[in-house]
Amino acid sequence: MKSWVMTVGSSVMVLLFVGGCAMITYARWTQPIADADAATDAGDFVRGLALYAAAEKRFDSVPPLKRFLSSEYDRVVANQLWLLHRLERYEDAIEKAARAPEGANPHFWAGAACFKKGRTVVDQSARTAWLVRAQEELRRAVDAAPGDWDAKFDLELAMRLNQELRRRPQTPPSELMHLLRPEPRPGAVPTRRVG
Repeated sequence: MKSWVMTVGSSVMVLLFVGGCAMITYARWTQPIADADAATDAGDFVRGLALYAAAEKRFDSVPPLKRFLSSEYDRVVANQLWLLHRLERYEDAIEKAARAPEGANPHFWAGAACFKKGRTVVDQSARTAWLVRAQEELRRAVDAAPGDWDAKFDLELAMRLNQELRRRPQTPPSELMHLLRPEPRPGAVPTRRVG
């Protein structure tokens, strides 16, 4: 009886030791992610972006781990897309989204970046191309996540802006968002909405 208890006790100790070593290894291996989170929270977006990129390279160097920790990998890539958009590096965001995993919501970020690019372009044909692409990417984002209200809202904006630009293609970039606001009728008194 005593030898059986000793065997079980020894096995439990070995398992605890191996588990502890695995947890320490995981914490050290994911340190760039924690550092990137801290930098982003502190508002240092450039440093956060660099640290997330370093974390992504670690995942890319060990493909089985990338599959095993896919949710963490998706978060690393999604944060990079958010930071690229936040830093107004729209072309980099679009390029990154093209090779990002679906879990990182790449179509939303590509659509948002295309929408921003389309709003700044002066050339009408290029503007239309960017806004149509934004609409396509945002439609894919809604298809991938039907409950994502941000994607639905942005898709609606892109569709309405494209529709208004067909009617008034000469609108300068600085006035594009005014197209989305309904023009009051001359002499009409605004109605007060209750509720």
